[in-house]
Amino acid sequence: MYSLQPFKLLLILLSGVILLFIIAPVLGIYLSTTPLEIFETAKDEEVFNSIWLTVWTSLAATLIFALAAVPFSYLLARKDFPLKRLLTGLIDLPIVIPHTAAGIALLGFISRDSAIGRLGSAIGLDFVGNPAGIIIAMAFVSVPFLIHAARNGFEMVPLKLEKAARNLGASSSKVFLTISLPLAWRSIVSGLVMMFARGMSEFGAVVIIAYHPMVAPVLIYERFGAFGLKYARPVAALFIIVSLIVFMILRLISSRKKNAGT
Repeated sequence: MYSLQPFKLLLILLSGVILLFIIAPVLGIYLSTTPLEIFETAKDEEVFNSIWLTVWTSLAATLIFALAAVPFSYLLARKDFPLKRLLTGLIDLPIVIPHTAAGIALLGFISRDSAIGRLGSAIGLDFVGNPAGIIIAMAFVSVPFLIHAARNGFEMVPLKLEKAARNLGASSSKVFLTISLPLAWRSIVSGLVMMFARGMSEFGAVVIIAYHPMVAPVLIYERFGAFGLKYARPVAALFIIVSLIVFMILRLISSRKKNAGT
């Protein structure tokens, strides 16, 4: 009984170190930034527009790509096919590679000289230096979080329920929409929240695709490079506050959906 006590103390100590490592840098920003500085920064039109751009492009990336990512996750959860393991590994590629490299890869894919770029130009849409390009960059680095979360959710849905519905004459699409999707919704919502949050924080891929218009992470970097830490810190402090508020709202919505489903 008592022999376990030192180990428990060690676990508590190590846990405290990790928590301090996570919290201390963020706390340091607010200890070094006055409320007046944050308030004045919030009134800066450039900062406001940058944060708003970050929020709505990340939300757009999440909602648009979820239309394909969720069905794809269902396919991964329910079907076996050749090279499935390889495909599952490729899904993590945007997470593994450096995000500046991801930006370079995307730039070659959507530049004006590419097939996608020429198609966009034909309808008056240039991805480079455009919110559309920002949406693509955000989605590229964040969609694996949604795919994995949704896949785990679908895998937890009892297969016998789907088979029973099929035996009663329900089509595959009806089974997906009325059984699989509602039962996996908790995991899907968690994946949506994580994808949205990851998109908001992206810098490397976005700055390659669109330095202008500036999303908040790019603006923070630009002010740090041009004016130093003193001018970048209030923007970072404000963006962290906005990010936490948005994240908490989404988590609250997610928890309510979970409670409603139980």
